Amino acid sequence: MSEALLERHGQVAELRLNRPEKLNALTDDMVRQVLARLDEVAESPARVLIVTGAGRGFCAGFDLSLAESAGGAEGDETAAWMARQERFASLVTRLRAIPQPTIAAVNGAACGAGFGLALACDLRIASASARFNSAFIKVGMSSCDIGVSYLLPRAIGTTRAFEMMLTGRMVDAPEAERIGLVSSVHDPDALMPAATALAEQIAANGGLSTWMTKRGMWANLEAGSLAAALELENRTQILMRGTGSLAARAAERGFVKS
Repeated sequence: MSEALLERHGQVAELRLNRPEKLNALTDDMVRQVLARLDEVAESPARVLIVTGAGRGFCAGFDLSLAESAGGAEGDETAAWMARQERFASLVTRLRAIPQPTIAAVNGAACGAGFGLALACDLRIASASARFNSAFIKVGMSSCDIGVSYLLPRAIGTTRAFEMMLTGRMVDAPEAERIGLVSSVHDPDALMPAATALAEQIAANGGLSTWMTKRGMWANLEAGSLAAALELENRTQILMRGTGSLAARAAERGFVKS
C-alpha cells in the first residue's frame, strides 16, 4: 500500500502520510512518494491541500531504524547522507512551491522532520492530542534541520524558537495555540472537518488570487524593506486587476450593484 495517499474532494486535496504503525516516520521511499504526490497536486485543479497523518501520529520524523546507513557505496557514505538530507529537505521547498495553499492538520506527534513538515505548510491546525518538538538535538544531531531554523522563528519569534530548538522539549496543543504555532485546536474527531471547512473557505476566493497571496506572503517574509514589499504588492495587484475579475467578483459577492 502507498505510504502517501492522495485524495481529492472537489477543490480540496488531502495528502495522508500512511505508515501508522511507525507514527508515519519518514523513509527514503516514503519521501519520494510524498514528493510525487505533491507534483500531482500542483498539476491538479485542487485549490487547497490538507496534509495529515494516518492513525495517531502526524509524523514522527526520520525513521531512526535507518540511522546506521544511507545506502551509499563503500567509502561514499557521506555523499549518500548528503543526498538523503537534501531529498528530505526538498519536502519543504516543494510544499512552498506548489500553487495551492497548504494546511497541516496535525493529528498527533509532529517531531523532528515531521515538525519541519508541519512548519512548511502555510497554515497549521491541531488535534488536542498533537505534540511538537525539534527532536534531532535529543539524538546527537542539530535542531537546524528540514527548514526548522528558518520557519520556526518566523512562526513564533526567536526567543521561543531558540528555547524549543535548544531543549528539544515537547510542546502540547494548548501551548502551541497560545504561542501561535497553530491557529486552532480541535477535538480529535473534529480536526479533519475543521481542516476541510478552512480549506473550502480559502478555495472560495479563487485559484489565482490564493496562489498570488501565498507567493506574495512568502516573498515578502524575505523582503529587505517595506518599499520592496510594497513594490511586489503593487505589481501583484495590477496583475490581478488585468484578469478582469475585480468588478465581476465584487458584484458576485454583493459589494457593488451589477
